[in-house]
Amino acid sequence: MERRILWAPWRGEYVSGKRENKCIFCPPYEGVAPDDRPIIYFDNLVVVMLNKFPYNTGHLLISPVRHVAELEDLSSEELLALMKITQGSIRILKECLKPDGFNVGFNLGKVAGAGYPEHIHLQVVPRWIGDVNFLTILDDVRLASNHYLRVYEMLKPHFDKLKKERA
Repeated sequence: MERRILWAPWRGEYVSGKRENKCIFCPPYEGVAPDDRPIIYFDNLVVVMLNKFPYNTGHLLISPVRHVAELEDLSSEELLALMKITQGSIRILKECLKPDGFNVGFNLGKVAGAGYPEHIHLQVVPRWIGDVNFLTILDDVRLASNHYLRVYEMLKPHFDKLKKERA
């Protein structure tokens, strides 16, 4: 069998254990470089960013602006805003990336896999038939067909349009 190398240099930061000293979901949002925090949308209640260490191309993280850990501590307004932006995000991903489906959900608490358990966030992961195939049986191997910054550039105009529509 020929040896194959799966190259994902942006994951080096993740596997090295380096983390920002501040919460990645908390402000500021304006003026932040996409290669630092790929924030693709924000308003007064929610923020959407691309996952820098995605499970799949177009993997989004959607959180309330308010720093809160528990789902039951969100206000009705925050819950509605999260669901509405999730709905709009899925619409954009369908248009731009044409996935066959999605995994959408919360990892609540560290034991459940939350990378930032102190700030609740919803994950939207586009899926394609055969997208990870055998890779899921390999230790911590993921497949992203495009670098997250390329996906950011592709999606950003659509999220800017969504923001204008929601204003």
